[in-house]
This record gives sequence, C-alpha cells and structure tokens, in this order.
Amino acid sequence: MSLPASQYSVLDAERIERVDDNTFRCYVYRLKFFAFEVCPVLLVRVEEQPNGCSINLVSCKLEGSPIVEAQNDKFDASMVNRLSYDNKNSDSAVQQLTSDAVIEVSIEIPFAFRALPVQAIESTGTQVLEQLLKLMLPRFMAQLVKDYQAWATGNTSRQPLGTGEI
Repeated sequence: MSLPASQYSVLDAERIERVDDNTFRCYVYRLKFFAFEVCPVLLVRVEEQPNGCSINLVSCKLEGSPIVEAQNDKFDASMVNRLSYDNKNSDSAVQQLTSDAVIEVSIEIPFAFRALPVQAIESTGTQVLEQLLKLMLPRFMAQLVKDYQAWATGNTSRQPLGTGEI
C-alpha cells in the first residue's frame, strides 16, 4: 500500500486507463436497466494516506443509448473508497486489507419513469449500486494484491494484470 499511485500497474487494461500519475478512467461493465443498456464511466483520483489510500470519484458519466446519455446532466454522484491495511498481530507477517466505501447518487427522475413510485426507483438504484460494489470491490482488491505481489518480488514491468472479465 506504500507504492505511489504513479507506479500502480493499470490492473485491468480493458477496463481501466491511466489519465495521469494519480487519476484513472474506469469503464464499469454494461448493465441492463429496464430496457436500456448503461455503462458508467468513472474518473477517479487516488490519494496516498498513512496505511493505505483513498480513491475519490472525480466525475461519472453514463454511456449507452441516447436516452441514457441524455441523463448525464440530470444526476450527481460522489464516492470515497478508503483502502487500508493493518497488522493484526505485530509478530505476524499477515496483514488485513480493508475497504470502506461511501457512495451517494442524486438523480432527477426522467419523465418516462415518473409514473413509478419514487421508492421503487430508489430501491432499484440501491440494488444496482450494491451489486456493482459486490462485484467490483473484491475484484479490484484481488488485483491490488496481485499487483503488490508482483512488485514485492521485483517485477517492475507494471504490466496490466486483469483480463477485463467481471
């Protein structure tokens, strides 16, 4: 976790691209939402912190059908994911990697969905975000461990380690 973000491998070159030393563009996989296909594209910045790092959402846009992309100016999202490690026992070489993510999304309900109860829309949105976190965070953390192991064994190639699969 003490490796500067500028030296991270791209982890998954099919889904993550480096913008600068600390900023990455992440293409979340395409998902179906009612009859629409949506691909969130996140711009995140990594900030180094003692015992870990913080991944902060800079911006989020939606890619997909024209009606989906028209929603980009009708929502706002924020996210902070703090990754930290801890030596549970100072005599042990085992460390625990912890992720604490907070996501907030505000959206103006599109006219086509105004007939639906707000609670149903909020519930669906919450479920989609929960599923994304359940899929993406463990995968990201596993790739972070692989990247660390490669770095710790002297591999300085910083080659992408992911396959693009979710």
